Parts: sequence; C-alpha cells; structure tokens
Amino acid sequence: MSAIKVVPDRSTPTSAPASAGLAMISTMLLWASAFVVIRWVAPYLSPGPLALVRLAFGTATLSVLFVVRRRRVPTGRSLVLAVAYGVAWFAGYTVLLNWAEHHLDAGTAAMLVNVAPILIALLAGLFLGEGLPRPLFLGMGIALGGVVLIGFATGGGDNDLLGLVLGLASALLYTAGMLIQKIVLRSVDALALTWTGCTAGLLATLPFVGQTVQQIATAPISATIGAAFLGVGPTAIGFSLWAYAQTRIPTGQLAAGSLIIPAIALVMSAIVLHELPPVAAIIGGALCLTGVAISRVRRSPRIRPTPPDLR
Repeated sequence: MSAIKVVPDRSTPTSAPASAGLAMISTMLLWASAFVVIRWVAPYLSPGPLALVRLAFGTATLSVLFVVRRRRVPTGRSLVLAVAYGVAWFAGYTVLLNWAEHHLDAGTAAMLVNVAPILIALLAGLFLGEGLPRPLFLGMGIALGGVVLIGFATGGGDNDLLGLVLGLASALLYTAGMLIQKIVLRSVDALALTWTGCTAGLLATLPFVGQTVQQIATAPISATIGAAFLGVGPTAIGFSLWAYAQTRIPTGQLAAGSLIIPAIALVMSAIVLHELPPVAAIIGGALCLTGVAISRVRRSPRIRPTPPDLR
C-alpha cells in the first residue's frame, strides 16, 4: 500500500502569530467606530476640515512614537511609495469617506467600503503573487449584485446616489493604499511607514486650513473631541496595528478579516446614532460581504500518493 503525502496548496495562507491576530481585531474595532464617529461629527465639520483635524492629531501621536522608538524616514523609492500611500489612503480615502457619510448612514458606508477586500484579493493575486482562486470571480459577481441592490435602496435622490459613488471611490483608494503599503513594508518599518503616510496625508489636506479654523470656532467641543479620537484611535493606533499585521498575515487573508467591520459599525450606529440602513441596503450589504467571503475560499490541501519505500 503506497504512502500518502500531504502537499499544501501554495494558495493556503501560512499561520500567523497571535499578536498579529490581536492587532487585526483591534484595528477592526477602531475602524468600525470611525464610521460612527464620522457620521456623528458630519453636521459640524465638512469632509476636508474633518480630515485635516483627524490627520493633525494622528500625525502628532505618531510623531511621539516615531521619536521614542527612534525610527528613520524612508528614502528613495520607498519614500515615494510611502507618500503615495499616504496621499491615497490617509488623505484621499479619508476625505471621500467623510463626504460619503454626509449622504449615507454609517452602516451603509461601511458595507460599501468593505467591497475593497475583493479588489485587494484580485490585485494582490495579480501583482503580489498571492494567487487567483476560482471562488474570487464568483465572489466578485455576488458582491457586484449587492452593490447594485444598495444602489436601488439608497437611490431615492441625487444625494444618495452621490453617497454610493463616493463610498465606492473610497473603496478604490482603500485598495490602492493597502497594496502600496504591502509593497513598502518589505523594506520599511511599519511605524516609519505609518508616520510618513499620515504626515503626507496631513500635508495634502492643508488647503482646508482656512475652512477648518472657521468651522472649529463654531462647532461644539464634542465635535473636535470626536475628530481628535479619529486621529489618535482609528488613525495612529489603528493604522500602526494594521501595518504590523500586514507584515505577518497575507494581504488577501487580512483584508477578508475586515468582514467584521460593517457588522460592528451597524450595531454601533444603531446604539449611538439610532440609524439603520434600509432593509434592501442591509440585504445588499450582506450580499457584498458574502461575495467577499466566497472570494477568499481556498482549496483544501492536495493529496498526492508517493511511491512506497522499498528499502
């Protein structure tokens, strides 16, 4: 009788340390809360000023960590990519998401943004060598159907349609930022990259300074506190933990883990803001997340018979 040897499929992700899993979960909680806080602050701070205040507090917090831990600023090609990552994710994504949540509730925005894992899995497979499993394409089709359903559910007016477009645009910038981050982390420390990206994002939002000063002067102190929380929690701490997890967990697997964010955001939004998306939007969001889950299904290890040992 021949011996049986298990040969792992190359597409199966390797195990990650417990610390990486804890970092991922902590980030999920912080980022889920961000959707709710953004929606809460929206009546007082417009998209650009909110992004500027958030990134100012985030950069300040990260600067302390950067100096204490004696990190170095990236140089050369790594610096260029780090700046691109910061402008795309910290600045562009943040402003568009803030804008989207002027037109969408926190739960719907979270569900739209979290179609990004499918895009990330697709591009990571094409450019980072993480494979293109067949379930990815089935998942993409299901998620697309979910986006269409969300569009019908929120398409009662021009503003809602604008929110849908802004939410999807945010997902695209999320995807670009995460993939660039993965590449730069091959040669740059996670904290150094996060600090550089946040600083670049802050510089990119400086044109909103005048508007920010005017709105902060008239906004309640709670709005400023909320913006500060976004900078210290979801931005400084969240992005640092995410970058740490990126170095220890495959990009596609890490992105798929973000499926928990919309569910947490929905619960938080219902409790804090007393808001829930339309039923059809929730169903569409469930389809999106189902598509993401299916897209990350991996094949079981292949079983290959080996010749018997005749010694």
